Amino acid sequence: RLVRIAKALSHPARISILKLMLDKNTCFCGELTEEIGLSQSTISQHIKELKEASLIYGKDDGPRTCYCIDVDNWAKAHKLFNSYFTTLK
Repeated sequence: RLVRIAKALSHPARISILKLMLDKNTCFCGELTEEIGLSQSTISQHIKELKEASLIYGKDDGPRTCYCIDVDNWAKAHKLFNSYFTTLK
């Protein structure tokens, strides 16, 4: 699980996506494309990685999908990393 999350966080575009989602509390792919300046297909690939790591989820909002931070899994990831780094002392 730790490796999956670390991999998802390892790309600067994904960090930008997460930051926008945290700042806006929600995002649509089109908003991410405009804000970050990457193509829609590239943003979609990064969203897929973040979803597979369970850091975000998508919910249908008409013809579009609204993406949000998965707060529960975000907290679990925080605990996991915290535990890992504490173990390294």
